[in-house]
Amino acid sequence: MLTTVVETRSDRSLLWLVAGGLFMLTLDATIVTTALPAMARSLGESPLSLQSVIVAYVMTMALLIPASGWLADRFGTRRTYITAIALFTVGSLCCGMAQDLEQLLAARVLQGLGSALMLPVGRLAVIRLFTGSRLLPAISFVTIPSLIGPLIGPALGGWLVQVASWQWIFLINVPVGCLGVLAACKYMPGQPLKGLGRFDFAGYGFLAAGMLCITLALDGIASFGFDWRLFLALAMAGLASLAGYWRHARRYREPLFPLGLFVVDSMRLGLLGNFAARLGCSSTPFLLPLFLQVGQCYSPLNAGLLMLPVALSGILVKSLTNRLVTRVGYRNFLVANTLLIGLTIASFAIGQGPRSIGVQVLALCVFGAFNSLQLTAMSTLTLKDLDPHQTSSGNSALTMVQMLSMGFGVSCAGGLLVFFTHVFAGLADATHMAFQATFVFMGVLTLLSAGIFLRLKGLAQQPHR
Repeated sequence: MLTTVVETRSDRSLLWLVAGGLFMLTLDATIVTTALPAMARSLGESPLSLQSVIVAYVMTMALLIPASGWLADRFGTRRTYITAIALFTVGSLCCGMAQDLEQLLAARVLQGLGSALMLPVGRLAVIRLFTGSRLLPAISFVTIPSLIGPLIGPALGGWLVQVASWQWIFLINVPVGCLGVLAACKYMPGQPLKGLGRFDFAGYGFLAAGMLCITLALDGIASFGFDWRLFLALAMAGLASLAGYWRHARRYREPLFPLGLFVVDSMRLGLLGNFAARLGCSSTPFLLPLFLQVGQCYSPLNAGLLMLPVALSGILVKSLTNRLVTRVGYRNFLVANTLLIGLTIASFAIGQGPRSIGVQVLALCVFGAFNSLQLTAMSTLTLKDLDPHQTSSGNSALTMVQMLSMGFGVSCAGGLLVFFTHVFAGLADATHMAFQATFVFMGVLTLLSAGIFLRLKGLAQQPHR
């Protein structure tokens, strides 16, 4: 299929380059989860409070993604993409060499900087080169790795921890990244654009400060020893910064995210729904490998293998999303599916001892299927009614919200684990009970998010414009 739309070797090489970069990113996002207990032992930390390793990476991406398009236009997609791969590779090397948690977090931030540029800039290069009937097959080709990475990531991470050490989940990126830099120098097109408008530095500063303060507030529940004064100070500063952006956007001629985006009902409710529903969905891939190892004594490899049904079932049902939404409408589908996801997340708390393998696999398959349908439906709902001139800003806003909710979800789950561990301290099975309470809490939080989709009303029977 690819050969019918790609005319030159250079075109094919660009697609392979962008697809390879996307594979590295999706693999890195999932390979870490099964290695957290091993990291904790090596660094002298509690595995229940190591969510910051994931949060630092995800939140760095969220902070930089709004500026990625402007940077690509200002410096050119070629130079920006090469820089992105180099940052990611150096960050991976630093992660593998980290001697304590502080060094590891700093290296994860460096990785996140590279990832935040690599993902949208690579996609932008493909969109600009492949036009008309060539675009859809090209985009389909480069997104295939985003399905494969999560499929093998947890199992590969568990295997590397058992046969080598956790450092190798980062070090394997180094040779691949070096090859990527060489390939990008040869095949990535794109010169800086002339006549580029000014970047909204003030608006970006308000948004970045708000996201950073709120993230630190949530993560601080676990990391700062329940200092509620610090939590409140950071939370208030974050909310004030977001309010400052709203006021700035009302007055500024070309804000980072025009407020007109949020007048569109599907966009506004889609972003709210994405954020709220993804808190539980994003926390579960962090909680499950940790629970299987710390709470149920699985080996890293077995815990990683048990995560395969989540990704595999998600791939198998993804093509059903449009058919289901067309039949019942966005409103009915998202309300029902969100409720089912919430119940599935809460169900992971059932039982005191390890479940049978069959029951474990069934529960994981159900979660993976519902979650895959949910993410696709929420994304299409959010963008489907935007005008062409709003699509770029809307897509950036959606990507930023997705990263934010992932970071907030992991922070929330990590904080709850620490909180419930303190609550149940002294009981015979305090750790297991803490996991159970956290699963129930995140499940209920997901159930409540279904209320957002109830407000869709007239959008219920409009799968496409």
